[in-house]
Amino acid sequence: MPESITTTFVNQYQNTIRILCQQKDSRLEGLTIPPVKMEGEYLYWERLGITEAIELNTRHSATPNIETDHSRRRSTAQPYVWATLLDRTDAAQMLVDPKGPYQETAKMAMNRRKDRIILAALGGTSYSGKSGATSVTLPSAQKIAHGSVGMTVSKLLQAKQLLDEAEVPPDAPRYFVCTSESVIDLLGTTEVTSADYNTVRALASGQIDSFLGFKFIQTELIYLENSSDTTTWYNYAFVKGAVGFGTREDVTVRLTERVDLNYAWQPYVSMDIGASRIEEEMVVEIASM
Repeated sequence: MPESITTTFVNQYQNTIRILCQQKDSRLEGLTIPPVKMEGEYLYWERLGITEAIELNTRHSATPNIETDHSRRRSTAQPYVWATLLDRTDAAQMLVDPKGPYQETAKMAMNRRKDRIILAALGGTSYSGKSGATSVTLPSAQKIAHGSVGMTVSKLLQAKQLLDEAEVPPDAPRYFVCTSESVIDLLGTTEVTSADYNTVRALASGQIDSFLGFKFIQTELIYLENSSDTTTWYNYAFVKGAVGFGTREDVTVRLTERVDLNYAWQPYVSMDIGASRIEEEMVVEIASM
C-alpha cells in the first residue's frame, strides 16, 4: 500500500535560543550609596547625628564641649549562586549550543536578586549599635497606608512632604520605585496627565518618567517581595544614598568542564553582596491595593 505524502513532511528547528521576557538588568543598584568593597564578616556604615550651636552670654567663658551623636548601621554579604549541568551527550544532540544563553539568563537572575536585596533593605529591618545587634524597623511615621485605594497623587505628595520635612539633601536625586499597576493608577489622574502639572506629558509616551521631583523606577519584583500579602504591595519613595550597598564579590561567571561528571559543562554564576537602610528619614513606604 503506498505511503501518504505526509510521511515526507519534515520539522524545522531554529539554531538559536530565545530568552523569554523578564527583567534583565538591575534597576536599583545605581541608586544606593556607591558600592563598597566588603572585607571581613560585616560592613559598618558610620553616622553622625544632629547638633545645635549654643549662645555665648559672657566674655571669655569656657569653651563648650558639644557631644555629638555617633551611630552606625551594619550590613553583611550573603552568597548567591546559579548553576546547571549540560551533559556532553545532550550537547551532541542539539542544533544550538546553550552554554552562552545559560550564562546570560543566570546573569539576569543575579541582577534581579540585587534589586530584591535593595527592596528588602528599603522596607525591612536594619541593624544598629556598636556591633550591629539592635534591630531597627521602618517607623510608622515613614509609612503611608493604602486607604483601600491604589496609588494616588495625594500619597506621592505625602511622601514628598515627609522627605522635605526631614531636610533631606535638596540636591540628592529622589526616586519612586513602583509596580506597573501603580503607574496605571497615576496615569488615570488629571494631575499627572495634564501638561499644567507634568511637563513630560505622560500620556504622550504611555509612561511616567518623573513627577513631583521623583524619578520613576518600575519593577514587578515588588510583588515578589510582598508575596505573603496578595492584596497589598509597597512602593518606595526614597533619596539616593538611603541604602548602603556592599559587595564581597560582584557577579562572577564561570564555565567549566566537570571531569567528575563525565565532562559535562557547568555554567556557574555567583555573587556575594548585601545592603542596609542607612537612614529611615530618607525612605517612605507607600502601600497600594
